[in-house]
Amino acid sequence: MQRSSTSAGLVIAVIAAATFGTSGALVKPLLESGWSPAAAVTVRALVGGVVLAPVAILTLRGRWSALWRSRGRVLAMALIGVAGTQLLYFAAIQRIPVGTGILIEYMAPLLLVAFAWVRTRRMPKAVVLIGSVVALVGLVMVVSPGGTASLDVLGLALAVAAMVGCAVYYVVAARPDDGLPPVALAAAGLVIGGLALGAVGLAGLVPFTVTFDDVAFFGSAAPWWLPLLLVGVVSTAIAYATSITATQMLGSRLASFVGLLEVVAATFYAWLLLGEQLTLPQLLGGALILVGIGFVRSEKTDAPIEPASVDRDPEAPARAVTPPGRSG
Repeated sequence: MQRSSTSAGLVIAVIAAATFGTSGALVKPLLESGWSPAAAVTVRALVGGVVLAPVAILTLRGRWSALWRSRGRVLAMALIGVAGTQLLYFAAIQRIPVGTGILIEYMAPLLLVAFAWVRTRRMPKAVVLIGSVVALVGLVMVVSPGGTASLDVLGLALAVAAMVGCAVYYVVAARPDDGLPPVALAAAGLVIGGLALGAVGLAGLVPFTVTFDDVAFFGSAAPWWLPLLLVGVVSTAIAYATSITATQMLGSRLASFVGLLEVVAATFYAWLLLGEQLTLPQLLGGALILVGIGFVRSEKTDAPIEPASVDRDPEAPARAVTPPGRSG
């Protein structure tokens, strides 16, 4: 039964990574037409939350008390997993290269391994350590962070904070549901997180610019709302709902490693839809990430270890050009 549940969780997690990965290709035309990243992310989150709301209401079946009991988890998802991580990421890449920011943020799985090590005072098994190193090498090859210029210390600190936010996302998503369906957590988190992002933007704390001109969308002109609708439904509503569901089934550690496939998916979509270059090192890096996930998956444990102290995508780029799915 456990093996079947884990296998189903892996399938759902791959779907989540594949849908999160579409965000870069879908949002890029908006950014090129004059939308600021914060504005695009705000509308994306709100559209995703509104799309999920009817499904969330149906799954709750009038059990509104479940939403109230899980208010701490919902707020953590909204303010840290949705809004905080994205704002920190965008602030970071204003000071450091995009590839470096993505590399740091997507080291969240390693942070979860280290946290479990410190918390339990037990060294992770060899398969987890090997999988962590292999997956990290693959991630470096896929995002190809370049540049020899000195890096801004504040930018690095912001990227590390975004990494912590990404790890918190997985921890919050993996906690027992207490009667709150995953889709309800996703919908509430997206709506509240989107409103928080909008408030920060309207207050002038981050650039917040929108335009309503047609955008160049896969070789032809399209209305500005079309990519927003697609990214809201596919890259946000479906992606967050499946990601939270998978994380509850797999635990935060394994789910976070499978989440690295989002970077691989985004690279593939950028090659397929935007014509961006796909190199042999990136293909090899994707293969290494899969190998790393396999090592972590092979760990034999009685139950997933979850931190007890916390009540959980521009988009992972091709060649580190656009921000990650949970961060844009």
